[in-house]
Amino acid sequence: MIDITNVGTKQTQFLRCAYEQKRLAHSYLFVDSDENRALNTAYWLACLFNCTGKNKPDGTCQNCRQILSGNHPDVLLVGPEGKQTLGIDQVRPLKEELVKSPVESSRRFFFINEAQKLTLSAANGLLNLLEEPIAPVVTILITNNSDQILPTIRSRTQIINFDNGEKPDGKTAVLLENGFSKDEIDELGNLEKRDQEIKYFYQEMLEHNSLALVSAHKLSENAKLVSEQRYILVRLKLLAEHDLNDPRKMGMAAQMLENLIEVDKMRLSNVSLRNSLDYLALEWK
Repeated sequence: MIDITNVGTKQTQFLRCAYEQKRLAHSYLFVDSDENRALNTAYWLACLFNCTGKNKPDGTCQNCRQILSGNHPDVLLVGPEGKQTLGIDQVRPLKEELVKSPVESSRRFFFINEAQKLTLSAANGLLNLLEEPIAPVVTILITNNSDQILPTIRSRTQIINFDNGEKPDGKTAVLLENGFSKDEIDELGNLEKRDQEIKYFYQEMLEHNSLALVSAHKLSENAKLVSEQRYILVRLKLLAEHDLNDPRKMGMAAQMLENLIEVDKMRLSNVSLRNSLDYLALEWK
């Protein structure tokens, strides 16, 4: 749920100044480990621009209520919606809307949430939207990791960093770096038992143990959520990357990483987690 009281203080001050001086950029990249706060700030800006109240944005006028409920024709949001990637089919509606004039406002707002999940084709499809748009549009991409955004995208946006150089420590930071949102990390919960199961599966593969296939089935059956399924593959990648530093395991780790790249391709083609893990187990049988 959007809450325009939970926003970046310095960031809203900066955006209000740009709004009052009529110097809003046509595209922004909001970088925040708390993507909800960044998304709230994007909606805050749309409300500021359209609010009819005295203390803008008040969040209570008709325009603000329309925007916050997702029913304003000039404010559009796209995101992965629980999927692993944000593809061209989800971005295409924005490109189609690009040529249209605002319906109820003098400017349109396009928000792209979890932009680190953009596929290459989707990111390339955004380029003309982020350059000089035909219609009066402000496009805001939201990410928890700017390193996962294509340089061609970053170069066409004004970057606003919410974290002020402060990054979370430990496992949370690692997951953020690998494209997980804060909500997804919270959704994962306690990972101690799952980490142990993934480690056993990884070790069984390296030992060419036939039990790896049994572990693959157990892992896939217990991973109901998309975030859990992604975590298994990320954790396997991290284990392999760690073993690259061990001369005794370097060769096997490199091979494992190659296999995991193939698994990534399979997952993008909607291959199930069970079949993906079966592939891994059989490759190391």
